Amino acid sequence: MPLRWKIAALAAATACLVAAAVGVLVHVWTAHDIRHRAERQALAGVTSAMDVYRRTGTLTDNARIDPAELPYALQNPADGDRHVSYGGNVPGSMDPTVWGAQRVGGPGSPVLAVRVTIYAEFHELYRLDLTMAVASLIALAAATPLAIYGAGLLGRRLRRVSETAGRISAGDLDARTGRTKGRDEVADIATTVDLMADSLSQRLHTERQFTADVAHELRTPVGGLLAAVDLLPPGETEDLLRARVRDLRGLVEDLLEISRLDAGAEQPVRAHVPLGAVVREAVTRTGLDTEVTAAGTRHEAAGQTVETDPRRLERIVSNLVINAHRHGGAPVQVTVDGHTVVVRDHGPGFPPDLLRGGPRRFHTGAAERGSGHGLGLTIALGQARLLGAELRLDNAPDGGAVATLRLPA
Repeated sequence: MPLRWKIAALAAATACLVAAAVGVLVHVWTAHDIRHRAERQALAGVTSAMDVYRRTGTLTDNARIDPAELPYALQNPADGDRHVSYGGNVPGSMDPTVWGAQRVGGPGSPVLAVRVTIYAEFHELYRLDLTMAVASLIALAAATPLAIYGAGLLGRRLRRVSETAGRISAGDLDARTGRTKGRDEVADIATTVDLMADSLSQRLHTERQFTADVAHELRTPVGGLLAAVDLLPPGETEDLLRARVRDLRGLVEDLLEISRLDAGAEQPVRAHVPLGAVVREAVTRTGLDTEVTAAGTRHEAAGQTVETDPRRLERIVSNLVINAHRHGGAPVQVTVDGHTVVVRDHGPGFPPDLLRGGPRRFHTGAAERGSGHGLGLTIALGQARLLGAELRLDNAPDGGAVATLRLPA
């Protein structure tokens, strides 16, 4: 249930409770006042009728001696005392008749009674209740749209903050809520989210700049090391040293590539290329034993072209194949179907934390997937995003990691 409707329902319920409480209080107070005035009128009538009866022996128009409908509570009043009671022998009831009574003499003497009717007063009370109910409904009908409108304004402000936080979590570190109207908790939340984004963006920028600077600084000495290794006499030591220096140069190149992707300095050079041929060429250049198949007939596979950057596509495919051989298990299979390229191995599969949060730099996941610096999948994901493609990582039901690259049509 949206927040605006919850707030509107709460406001409507509050208005109903207030209207009901006010209506009950007004009804009880008015009814009590009507009964109190009727009792005083009945006592005053008994006093006046008794004075006339004792002086002249006659009854006033509203006085009677021992009437048959006199309530039971007044049929035997104490000598000389005046009493009141409501009709129907139910004290405190809402019967619109009030009796006042007093004995005319000593014990056993007749009872003089005066009846006061309050039909008109209770009719006015009924009209007052009806008026209060109609006024409450009108007030509720007027307050509910205002509550919905006010809750909508609050909901839109909260939605802006939520959308900004969602964009930040998705990687858009330039997203900001901006200034919001009012000086309340929502404005405080928006300001805090923007400050958090500023701090996070600054930290990531510092880290990325540090990575780029380190990679640039290492590039020259690593190139010198590689040139020096070429001068060593052939042998097992030279081969081992050359392999380690080449690994170090590959790491530096990967760091430079990631820094360029982070900085947005890379721009794809698109061209219409045969997808199957580009994939086969990328697999061949890895020098790893990999099976490549294309869906459809040989003619259809050869004629399937895509508009993309072939160099970056080769980079993605080669990284996926190398990752499958390094961290997975044989056989490694590459399948081309339409605009989709699937790379699958038969190893332990991707670890759960990688499937949940995506690849992380310098983190290879589970120990059984081998060692490495964890930049291959990160680069593949960045290059795919640059091409407008989707790279999805998953595990096959029967075991093994599956990387699916879907190029835009």
